[in-house]
This record gives sequence, C-alpha cells and structure tokens, in this order.
Amino acid sequence: MHSHTQASDGMQPPADNVRLARDKGLGAVAITDHDTVAGIAEALKAGRTYGITVVPGVEISTRAGGKDIHVLGYYIDPADELFLSRLAGLRDTRAQRNELILSKLRSLGIEITMEQVILGMGRELQPDESIGRPHIADELVRLGAAEDMRDAFNKYLAEGAAAFVSPLRIAPQEACEWILAAGGSPVLAHPGLYGDDLLVRDILEKCPLTGIEVYHSDHGPAEEERYLALAEEYKLAVTGGSDFHGARQGVVFHGDLGSVTVGVEVLERLKPQGSTANR
Repeated sequence: MHSHTQASDGMQPPADNVRLARDKGLGAVAITDHDTVAGIAEALKAGRTYGITVVPGVEISTRAGGKDIHVLGYYIDPADELFLSRLAGLRDTRAQRNELILSKLRSLGIEITMEQVILGMGRELQPDESIGRPHIADELVRLGAAEDMRDAFNKYLAEGAAAFVSPLRIAPQEACEWILAAGGSPVLAHPGLYGDDLLVRDILEKCPLTGIEVYHSDHGPAEEERYLALAEEYKLAVTGGSDFHGARQGVVFHGDLGSVTVGVEVLERLKPQGSTANR
C-alpha cells in the first residue's frame, strides 16, 4: 500500500512494481509517488496484464509543527484537472527546495548541479515526474561526498542535516481536502518517522483522515502498538506499506515490496463509494 516508481524517487518503472507484486504473491499494490500521479496509467495497464489490483495513489508533502508530514491519498482520480494543477504547484515547490539544497551543498564545497543530478538518473526526466532528495543523494555518492544514500541523508539531506531545506508547504488538512475533492481517501503516512506523537494526535484531531499507516518498514513493535491504539481511538482504517523505492547502491531503502502488508479488506475501507477504480 505504499510504493514509489521512477515517476518520483523510486528506481523502477511503474509496470515493474506491479510485476514484482505479482511475483511476490500480493493481491494488490498501491502506486504512491511524491506529488505526482504520472506513473498511475502505466501501473493500471500492467495491473490488467498481470492480474493485480492497482490502487491509484499519491503521497503529498505537507508541513506541520515544524516537521515535514506526508499524507497518502488512495483511489484518487488521476485525471482530475484541479487535483493535477494542485500537484503541479507542489512540484514547483519541490523544485525550488531542490535548488536551495544544491546551493547549500555548493556552499559546503561540493560542486553539484541539477543537470548532474538528472544526468545521473541515466534517462530523460519525463513530464510531471518529480526529483527528490534520493536523486541528490545518488549524485553525492557518485561525487564521493557520501558513502551511500543513508550516509548522504545523515550528513546532508535529513531534517537537521547540513543541507536540509524545508520550504513553505501546505498543511496536512489541506492535503486531505484535496484528496477528498479528487475522490480519494487520505491516510497519514508513517507517523513514527515524525518523532512527535503529540503532533500526530493533533493532526488526527484536525484532519479529515480515513486511515493511518500503522505498519511501515521503519516502525518497530512499539510504534505499531501505539498507532494501532490511535487508529482504534479515532476509528481510522489501519494501513501499512513497505515504502518501497527499489535498490540504490545495492541497498533497498525503507523496505522491499511486500515486506509490510495488510489484508485486502483494507481496500474496501479505503475505496470511496461509487469508485470505479481498477479491481
């Protein structure tokens, strides 16, 4: 219920995520790229080919309580013009953020440009795709400024690190409203990564969420227990996902596809009434 493709900062084409889901015996896979739905059409087509349910989704970047907060949207209409224009605005903000990060890196003595980052992808950037920090991390590794992606994030790109930048973003509540307006169901992503359960509770109080990602590659048993209790308290759907991005430098970041799963009954809880999404 949480995977990324080359449309944002994943390593694989959308069809490969769907094929891998089939190979691992999954009943469904969600495509949830950052601030874009560019990979959904290919994934839906692959779903029909491989006999896998593809959940059209997105992961929207927001800001609250001084932290970057991600909101997943499931069963959104990927052709909704208003939603597409809103996502385009978020990608503009992401692009500005990226240039500020590169500027900070240059001020630290690391000669890096966006042209280098895109060239390092080994392919042309397609329309509506987004560049993320993992792409910048890849270039830092190529330049010898970091040993691997995790090292690049720890030194430069993670919150509080030397080149971290967080521009003005929309609030989680606004992201939820956008997702609902596009016919989808909003879910709070990986609450354990925020390190602030008071903030998580505040978001649950304020936002019209359908669910919370209780199970995630970076959640331990204690986090799962806490967020399962919050899901019950707020009567939210319990979701989970690997946050699959593929392998970089031979290492799968977050988790491998299928390493964190939930029952297919969760799909019915997330699917808005009247949805004609791929089954």
